[in-house]
Amino acid sequence: MKRIVTIQDISCVGKCSLTVALPIISAMGIEASIIPTAVLSAHTIFEGHTFKDLTNEITPISEHWKKEGFDFDAIYTGYLGSKKQIDIVSKFFDDFKTDGNFIFVDPAMADGGVLYPHFDDRFVEKMKRLCSRADVISPNLTEAALLTGREYKKEYDRNYVESIVYSLVENGSKNVILTGIALDEKYGIVSYDGKEFDYFTHEKVDRVFYGTGDIFSSVCVGALTQGKPLKQAVKTAGDFTLASIKASVRNPDTRYYGVDFESVLHTLYEK
Repeated sequence: MKRIVTIQDISCVGKCSLTVALPIISAMGIEASIIPTAVLSAHTIFEGHTFKDLTNEITPISEHWKKEGFDFDAIYTGYLGSKKQIDIVSKFFDDFKTDGNFIFVDPAMADGGVLYPHFDDRFVEKMKRLCSRADVISPNLTEAALLTGREYKKEYDRNYVESIVYSLVENGSKNVILTGIALDEKYGIVSYDGKEFDYFTHEKVDRVFYGTGDIFSSVCVGALTQGKPLKQAVKTAGDFTLASIKASVRNPDTRYYGVDFESVLHTLYEK
């Protein structure tokens, strides 16, 4: 059985990060190994949540894995909470990257034109270096603009989008997935596999949902691990994310708890 290791935080309540990645990867017939970078009592949208930093546990876990000779078909990173965690994860890449596996980095650090709280320009530079080591990255437009030093625009054309992608490739990322793109009154995802661009479009659901980026990235890395080409992996992930959103639109709790991806999880298993 193929095995993915994913390195990100876990919320005890609220569907995001590891709470999403574990069931999705497992449903795709792939073993999910985890390194939790922090434990939260609930998703950060809930006020008063607790937070336990597990930075100091990452290296002992990886050292034990090295001793046991564990290996992985893919290394998948999501939200990393500090510059120190990025440095530790970079060392993890040194130890576990092989010719036969790939690295997938979701540089979760910004949205809507602004960085997440507690991050700064130095964090962006470290994330840029981490992305340069990845085989696949999946930033949104805000993150891509920050990683390339480009101006973030709310209105743009294909030339702007593709020039940012080329800059990300020049930084070292072999394959780029740019999420949350709006072009020609269509919404979707732009991917580049080192040779050509592909534009995956979908209908827009006019509501705010949390955790959809984690759902997309988890399905995408699973599909790539199954051997699907980038274009097909993006379509699989995009279709599943949209199906999850559609399953949630009548549920008022999705704003806080995350979309009801569980109700369509069987479609991944069936595929």
